[in-house]
Amino acid sequence: MLEAINETTSFIRSQTNLQPEIAIILGTGLGKIADEIRAEKVIPYEKIPNFPVSTVEGHDGKLIIGTYAGKDVIVLKGRFHFYEGYTMEEVTFPIRVLKFLGIKNLFISNAAGGMNPDFEVGDVMFINDHINLMPNPLIGKHFPEFGDRFPDMSEVYNRKLVRKALESSTRQQLRAHKGCYVGVTGPTLETPKEYEYFRIIGGDAVGMSTVPEAIIAHQMGMTIFAVSVITDLGVPGRIEKISHEIVQQAAEKVAPKLVKVISEIVAGL
Repeated sequence: MLEAINETTSFIRSQTNLQPEIAIILGTGLGKIADEIRAEKVIPYEKIPNFPVSTVEGHDGKLIIGTYAGKDVIVLKGRFHFYEGYTMEEVTFPIRVLKFLGIKNLFISNAAGGMNPDFEVGDVMFINDHINLMPNPLIGKHFPEFGDRFPDMSEVYNRKLVRKALESSTRQQLRAHKGCYVGVTGPTLETPKEYEYFRIIGGDAVGMSTVPEAIIAHQMGMTIFAVSVITDLGVPGRIEKISHEIVQQAAEKVAPKLVKVISEIVAGL
């Protein structure tokens, strides 16, 4: 695995003179954030050695290196999911590569279903904790180069950045909350009783990504900021039939204001 990471890292380094310390993972419907990037280099995933290729609609599958909010950044436009048939090692491989490239701050976005009765479709939730109901990506052989074998998880998501995001959202008139994200395998969307269960155990929103990347990034010492766009509701009496297309559309509507929030945070790093 280390050999593959080093090969991929060397390839990406050969494509740019920039040395970013910030990376952004764009989830479902949020790919338009990439339009704000002043790109120096755009590399399709299929051109990158050892990289998986995203198969989900709304995930373009491009690595963009450039500047955003005055900072050098790497943007992953499209991510990889366990439900696509990848192993957890493959899902999180790009995060390992980002760390080896020198990334210190990782921003993650996703679309999620909201169980919190205070949420509305189009709100955003800045993640301050998670519940992992997927296979743990740290299972398997441990490499000391990656960090602790048993990483402490008492603060995965940076509290200071969550606070700044809430303040920025107020200025942007964006309905925002902080809360706990439940990570599930998918690809089925949730049943009413599953939504109820996730709420009972402490979840505010649920989705099929983010948690594996966050665990790996945290193990490797990155500062993590993650945000969910609430694209549907799992609140009793307010549950409606949902599709991936509806999720995409809901995420795209909130993207312009969310772009401004993330831009302010990145600029302040």
